[in-house]
Amino acid sequence: MSCAEDKASSGPRDMDITRNEIAPAAHSEFSPGYFGWRVALASSLGVMVGFGSLFIFTFGVFMKPLGAEFGWSREAISQGFGLAAMTVAVCSPILGRWLDRFGPRRIILPCLSVFGLGIASLALLRPHLWQFYATCILLGIVGNGAAHLAFSRAVSTWFDARLGMALAWMMAGAGLGSMVLPLYAQTLIDWAGWRAAYVGLGGLALILGLPLSWKYIRERSAQGPAVRSTASRGMTWQQGLRSSPFWIIVAALLAGSVSMNGALTHLVALLTDRGISARGAALSTSVLGGASLLGRLVVGWILDRVFGARVGCAVYLIAAVGILLLARADTLLGGCVAAALIGVGVGGEADVTPFLLTRYFGLRAFSTLYGITWTFYAIAGAVGPVVLGRAFDLTGSYTPTLRLLALAMASAGGMMLLLPRYRLPGRNFYDADGETEEHFTAAAPGGRMPRAGGASS
Repeated sequence: MSCAEDKASSGPRDMDITRNEIAPAAHSEFSPGYFGWRVALASSLGVMVGFGSLFIFTFGVFMKPLGAEFGWSREAISQGFGLAAMTVAVCSPILGRWLDRFGPRRIILPCLSVFGLGIASLALLRPHLWQFYATCILLGIVGNGAAHLAFSRAVSTWFDARLGMALAWMMAGAGLGSMVLPLYAQTLIDWAGWRAAYVGLGGLALILGLPLSWKYIRERSAQGPAVRSTASRGMTWQQGLRSSPFWIIVAALLAGSVSMNGALTHLVALLTDRGISARGAALSTSVLGGASLLGRLVVGWILDRVFGARVGCAVYLIAAVGILLLARADTLLGGCVAAALIGVGVGGEADVTPFLLTRYFGLRAFSTLYGITWTFYAIAGAVGPVVLGRAFDLTGSYTPTLRLLALAMASAGGMMLLLPRYRLPGRNFYDADGETEEHFTAAAPGGRMPRAGGASS
């Protein structure tokens, strides 16, 4: 591909990083001064206050207050989560396509603004379910423009050999958010009521997320032979859709999303039903977040060293054990142990999926393919909480359904073992059509460029 073609294919992307902003010694992703690590850190904080953390991990905290205020059933409230998830499902491929075309910065800033204002507007709820549902739909429209789908686009352009660790740092923000935000929301509810809690959460998204995204979120631009952009290399989204690894990843996500989102959304309500205090239940959610944070970092480190499909299998099986334990948890300790294992699954899966997509398909259509996986993930995520809520309303118990969800989670782990080998850093992409895909090289320790070629091992 010529230089002229590189410029033409880049489209109206984010503002370029100038040569002066990246010192020669910091060109390698193995250098602590590498600018990509700043992008990863800013992305981490953006993810923490975005849809995938703030909305998801605090939704259950508001379930009982909203039910007490307006007389809504848990199934009705859960349908708000389902509507948001379904809207994310519809909008994610479009947002992914825009991210590939325009770059993350131009998508994240407006979406994060609308998201923060939308969360704050829930403080104005009246006893009309349609108002709650309409707000959830709005949050779903912009959701993945203010979540790791968008931020991972920026991070992935800066890393190859250390991509697993970089994605882990980015996704650590969701783990940190799931630790801090439920307790933050519960404290605001106890102190000033649920309306003030929504204002506090929306304000946090605007005050913390917007400035950092404005300053640091951008793609790596071509800087000559020493720092070559990889953003336009890899398969097209059409090639990705024709490949079996893509659909194996999707199938595992479907099973895992139903299970994890169902258990996560009802965690607080389930534990309080079994005699655990509201603050204790919120603590278990924070434990889930802590385990998610640790799981993301550990899984990210492992992904750079071990075949990703095996890592994904282990992550899903650990979460399956957690869901099975949650079905029987009737003490705070039991709830926290179950939450911790589920947290490992939530955190590890968030690392594994984008990592595998970049390894099999490259970055050319990464956000589009990631957005399509999010469509399936969100549909399943919408089904899980509603099914679990419906089961409780009909039977008064979560236990039988949770056992079925644990089985679905274990099946997702088995699906991971069906994935073929992918390329290693600096080597060819996975071959979807029996032909070798275009390769790219990545900076190695000491600034040496590894030699590309050969089939992946």
